[in-house]
Amino acid sequence: MAEYVVKIADERGRIQQHIEQGYSEAEVRDRFTQQGYLVYWVKPQGVLSGGLKRRRRKIKQATFLVFNQQFLTLVRAGLPILNALELLIKRQKDALLKQVLENVRDRVKGGELLSDAFAAQGVVPKIYTTTLLAGEKSGAIDEVLTRYINFQRMALSFRKKLFVSLIYPTLLVTVVLIMVTFLFTYVVPKFAELFNSLGAKLPAITVFMLAVGQHAQKYAPFVLVGLVVAAFVLWRWKDTDRGGDQVDRMILGTPLLGEIRLKHQVASFSRMLSTLLQGGLPLVPAMETAGSSMSSRRILKGVNRASIRVREGQGLASSLEEQRIFPELAVEMVEVGESTGALPAMLNSVAEFYEEDVQTALGAAMALIEPLILMIMAVFVGGVLISLYLPIFTLGVQ
Repeated sequence: MAEYVVKIADERGRIQQHIEQGYSEAEVRDRFTQQGYLVYWVKPQGVLSGGLKRRRRKIKQATFLVFNQQFLTLVRAGLPILNALELLIKRQKDALLKQVLENVRDRVKGGELLSDAFAAQGVVPKIYTTTLLAGEKSGAIDEVLTRYINFQRMALSFRKKLFVSLIYPTLLVTVVLIMVTFLFTYVVPKFAELFNSLGAKLPAITVFMLAVGQHAQKYAPFVLVGLVVAAFVLWRWKDTDRGGDQVDRMILGTPLLGEIRLKHQVASFSRMLSTLLQGGLPLVPAMETAGSSMSSRRILKGVNRASIRVREGQGLASSLEEQRIFPELAVEMVEVGESTGALPAMLNSVAEFYEEDVQTALGAAMALIEPLILMIMAVFVGGVLISLYLPIFTLGVQ
């Protein structure tokens, strides 16, 4: 099936634009015509880049979490899914989420499953659609939604704590860069003009600093453009398989940062896998879904290889151990969970342990990095100022 951009109008005259899956333009047009819509046009995906870019934006996690909490409340109150969607669409303020929900409602009206309707949007997490599918098969959609909401709450809380921990060092680095740029592009050239007018003999360190400042002022725009281009190229290269592997290997190989990233990925994978297993999903599909959400290419490939081994009949713990990616403690805890028949609960314990470990390690790293940045800033700025004022002190003595 291909994807098509569809522009339609409903019975109230409201114009909407969606991305739909279908076998042909005629099939998609007939589908909406039978539902009572006025179809303006149907075009293959890629013809209208503006609309596609808008649809490919990500939904804010906090907004999506609030929607699911409200949706769960309405479903538990006995409201049919279509009526619940209609009510939430009317109250939805986020434009992208409202457009997605309208398309989901139309698809469900056409006979699609709720999980398939959300999966067709391409902007919701795969773990969400997989969780909904498990709930539809088991007839307990409220239970799986509850687990997903709890998972999202913990993930958002953990992410906020990480963000707060990184605010201060980020501000420090930003201030240092601004100060260094100001010194070399404005202050140092002004001192160069002063010393040239005096015609005095300058110390070697001052001559070096003035030369650096003059070159910085002259070539700063070119350096800035070069850095922007290099960052863009690196960003695009990171999205390729080879580039992503190289960047991921470099990050994981960093002494302190690599360990923190690995533990964070292990915690995220364990939490997702536990949520999916509790929702009634089989182990292999749950591993594939949780693995696809990993940002680390190395862990993603390791989980995929482990899922193949599990499909062949091998245990989860031994399959993960073969990949030599997961920490030994995590593998041992998973093995205990398998042997006792309490794998989801043990995976939750793994996630909690490594989330706490990441916060502790990150706190220790920040406690080391913050004074280190301050010391570097003090030494650097102090060295620049001394090199600039040293000739003035010399002239004053003379």
